[in-house]
Amino acid sequence: MLGTPGLGHTGRSKLPRSVSTNQALRERSRERILSAALEVFGEKGYEAASISDVTQRAGVSRGLVTYYFPSKQRLAAELLDRWLDGIAAILELQGTADERLAGIIDGTLMAAAATLPVQRLAISLMMQPATHPIFAEVETEKSARLSLVEDAIRAIFAERGAPDPAVEEMLLRATLEGVTVKLAIYQETFPVEAIRRRLYTSYALPAPELPLPVPSPPITRLRAK
Repeated sequence: MLGTPGLGHTGRSKLPRSVSTNQALRERSRERILSAALEVFGEKGYEAASISDVTQRAGVSRGLVTYYFPSKQRLAAELLDRWLDGIAAILELQGTADERLAGIIDGTLMAAAATLPVQRLAISLMMQPATHPIFAEVETEKSARLSLVEDAIRAIFAERGAPDPAVEEMLLRATLEGVTVKLAIYQETFPVEAIRRRLYTSYALPAPELPLPVPSPPITRLRAK
């Protein structure tokens, strides 16, 4: 009697993996590589890190890494791309102008405290002469979405009666980016909650009822440890 097609000696079907299963496996491999790159770039710095370092940390073949990311620059670009996508999350905020402004402040501080490796890497790639062009390229690719973010912040200040919403948007972003830099440098001594409440006061927002669920040491002096 002829055997059933697709059955081996054990009688078990050897069916190919489904498209969705293959896609899930590819996504997991890609995420593992990105996580490894973030760790390696954070530990060694972008310039000193190599694709081989990322390969070893991810526990995958070099061919798989270069399949997804042909160069170290593309790895950095993908990490920056995700960082910029995180900024765009403020487009989902709802409520009054005051509630949305408070949400931007809280969301930025939470993200800075909870994802310090990403923040440090983004700051480093933005500022280093060798990698600033990578950041500029990614920012250009995201220009339309970032413009929506800028317009959303300007709309908040317009609703609050600011005479120049564009200037207020730039000042808020510069302030929060400066806070993020300081937090990245002085993680152990940066008083997140005190800074948050000072920002609320400067924008005449109602004082927050609860502290943010992130470490926040008392006010002393900013010192690296």
